[in-house]
Amino acid sequence: MLDHLKANNRAWAERKIAADAGFFHRLESQQAPEYLWIGCSDSRVPANEIVDLDPGELFVHRNVANLAPPQDANYLSVLQFAVDVIKVKHIMVVGHYGCGGVSAAVDGKRRGLVDHWLHPIREIAHEHHHELEAIPDVRVRLDRLCELNVMRQVRNVSHDVFVQDAWARGQEIHVHGWVYSIANGLVTDLNVTVSGPDEASYSLPR
Repeated sequence: MLDHLKANNRAWAERKIAADAGFFHRLESQQAPEYLWIGCSDSRVPANEIVDLDPGELFVHRNVANLAPPQDANYLSVLQFAVDVIKVKHIMVVGHYGCGGVSAAVDGKRRGLVDHWLHPIREIAHEHHHELEAIPDVRVRLDRLCELNVMRQVRNVSHDVFVQDAWARGQEIHVHGWVYSIANGLVTDLNVTVSGPDEASYSLPR
């Protein structure tokens, strides 16, 4: 079963070795990426490919709708490992336009457990309902909600105790908010980068 995927794997490994004979040996010896990517699980948003980085250069955490909830042990474990052990310098929260999770959060349909996971997005939509309701085009409105969600997650990351403690001991960490467009393959920097505890309390959406 899945023979085609196993064949793809072997062909990929052969191409890597043909281009760089020591590639896998270097990967085996250490992991020292400078970047943590917190992104959406959407299959159309492949983290390494979007920023053209090889395996070993990007530490990745993905979930539905690129959330960074302070109650989620999975996300927190990844964040602590990235900050305390790998000592990444950049944390990118990366959403994407046309996100199915963002849309599902506010379309009024019931889907089960994922509704609980997406609840923070409904809270964001409620808190920014005046801005969102002023946008007549539904697609544009949802894209704006994608942006607001990224901004909120940047706030969550920058307020987390692991990041705050790292800043307190002088560790360099920058938390960025990006949105990826599936339509053209480009990322947009939302210009909400947080590089220290003083900046963490500025006007990101609450």
